Amino acid sequence: MRGIVKLFPGVRALDGVDLEVRAGEVHCLLGQNGAGKSTLIKTLAGAHQPDAGEIIWQGERVSLSSPVAALKRGIATMYQELDLIPTLSVAENIFLGHERARYGFTRPAAARAEASALLERLGHAEISPDTEVGKLSAAGQQLVSMARALAHDAQLIVADEPTAALASDEVDNLFRIIEELTAEGVAVVYISHRMEEIRRIGHRVTVIKDGRTVAANLDARETPGNELVDLMAGRKVQAAFREGGEGSAEFGDEMLVVEGLTRAGEFRDVSFTVRAGEIVGLAGLVGAGRSEVLETIFGARRPDAGTVVVGGKKLRPGSVSSAVRAGVGLAPEERKSQALLLDMSVAHNATLASLPGYSTLGFSQRARELRDATATLERLDLRPADPRRPAGTLSGGNQQKVVLARWLVRGCRVLLLDEPTRGVDVGARAELYRLIHELAASGVAIVLVSSEIPEVLGLADRVLVLREGDVLANRPAGELSEADVLDMVMEGSAA
Repeated sequence: MRGIVKLFPGVRALDGVDLEVRAGEVHCLLGQNGAGKSTLIKTLAGAHQPDAGEIIWQGERVSLSSPVAALKRGIATMYQELDLIPTLSVAENIFLGHERARYGFTRPAAARAEASALLERLGHAEISPDTEVGKLSAAGQQLVSMARALAHDAQLIVADEPTAALASDEVDNLFRIIEELTAEGVAVVYISHRMEEIRRIGHRVTVIKDGRTVAANLDARETPGNELVDLMAGRKVQAAFREGGEGSAEFGDEMLVVEGLTRAGEFRDVSFTVRAGEIVGLAGLVGAGRSEVLETIFGARRPDAGTVVVGGKKLRPGSVSSAVRAGVGLAPEERKSQALLLDMSVAHNATLASLPGYSTLGFSQRARELRDATATLERLDLRPADPRRPAGTLSGGNQQKVVLARWLVRGCRVLLLDEPTRGVDVGARAELYRLIHELAASGVAIVLVSSEIPEVLGLADRVLVLREGDVLANRPAGELSEADVLDMVMEGSAA
């Protein structure tokens, strides 16, 4: 891949990226969240079309117009969020889109036999080709995804965080399979945030940051880990996120106290406090447990141990209504599927958490509801400023404002923000940063999750660093650099 450029509205996601992969090697692609890795592999997989640059495949310049075109060339991608259909069988998933057929009739028996052979090659003959994929473990589903790649006779397999949901013995088996494939000449592009995996399985490394290649073809085993971390960080976080520094003297009383919060398999012994007007950021990789911590505080998940106290009152575990009554609001990661009723009006979405307050003797006070929603949305500078407009017609940044408006109308004292700027363009991000600062200045206690380390360090007063469910650090943001956080989440060293 040479000089790959990919543009989205308001964003230059890739700005001249180069990537060279040899037959029989594991080429590790490094970069922190938002660096452009996903866009690059989707371009290689045919899901995105580059706006500039070229892809050379086995000496020939090619146009990968679709994922099917990439597969026909022998390029298969295993995404972190596996694109399997849980209600179909293992065999049906493996051959989906290229079913085994003769004279126009599918041949289920032939598909099952070939699927069994592929699974045996991968060292898991015990998996039945007739099993529904949704009934398999995460490791089993990962193997089905790899079997599908092999069914296409792939010469290049892109593996995006393939060990994220695997236990240590399952990781060992995956690495054995990768070593066997590379010995046969198959090339692997391997994406991981775990430095120990890169040293163990990788041959060469390319590092990208902000949509650009900052280092190419480094030796995976000889290049020091701190050098790779420095390349990924590239620069110190910009001070422009916050005005006037931390200003800890301005914080009020303890508003949120989380003590020993634990959910088996997700996170362990998480403890922190947030005062009125303070922003606490949770930093870590996908799968570190950040979103799960927020959802457990909000009552959407029930903890196995620990307590959540808001304004001096202990919340009932696993109860959203208890959290909302205490003044806790959540803006979830997936606003379209988890927060908004897209076909309903902006005003209705903004008052959704306060509907009982707009009802008298069973009759809805629509005028007052519309008035309160309009006033709050004006405060947030919603564009277009039409409270009757369906929420689904708004841009990502304005949809996020509607979610924030819901909790302002409710009068929440603690606001949990999960990836508040995901899918939001640069201009709208600046607006959301301003709103978050204003909310904190008004006395709201904020807990912020973001996959972008500069964003966490720039917005938060204090930062918790999580890795695989463990808290490695709880420190003022001013004491941490981007490289410090990257080092902790990749190497696992506490600070």
